[in-house]
Amino acid sequence: MVAKILSILLIITGMIVTGWSGYEWWTQKSAATFQPEKAQAISRDWEETDYQETVNREVVHTSDVTPQMKAKTGEKIGELTIPQLGYLYPIYWGTDEQTLKQGVGMYNTAFTTLPNQAGHTALAGHRDTVFDGLDQLKKGDRLYLTLDDATYEYQIRKTWITDEHDRSVIVEKNSPTLTLTTCYPFDYLGSAPDRYIIQASLIQINEGSDSPS
Repeated sequence: MVAKILSILLIITGMIVTGWSGYEWWTQKSAATFQPEKAQAISRDWEETDYQETVNREVVHTSDVTPQMKAKTGEKIGELTIPQLGYLYPIYWGTDEQTLKQGVGMYNTAFTTLPNQAGHTALAGHRDTVFDGLDQLKKGDRLYLTLDDATYEYQIRKTWITDEHDRSVIVEKNSPTLTLTTCYPFDYLGSAPDRYIIQASLIQINEGSDSPS
């Protein structure tokens, strides 16, 4: 009798744990909004993959855009748009585990900057939730990062896979750069051993939330 009760309790506990894990996954997955029409309306040139010159650092520094300097960890600061995938992703300040449960996190390190500071802006997201499908992007595709009513348009220069301990990814850059990082392989069960990296260069700044490219 006791053994039967224990078995029932174990089954119920397992169902609760499984249900909670599924709910958490669904909540994190739904942080990214699938709206192809809206995502692709961000620019008339989103499908253009021909090489575009990187914006000069001095142009970025003379921009009138006001930097967001006082964000708290976990606070929403902007949005990432990837027209090729049809998704819009909320961006939060920080890359701790709790923040990444909300959506895409922006690195806050000594080597990274906000996009209007003409340095290296880096974002992280979980491979099985918000950044699922990131490996479909290719060289030449465009990414759009919106902060403080300004949209920063980037073009992918390269993608690669590296070890989780590689310290050469989140480093200082001399030109305006956006890096996206996530775990790899995408279909790996458990804690993935590698990282999938996308690196893009800033090619245009559009000030004003209604400004077309």
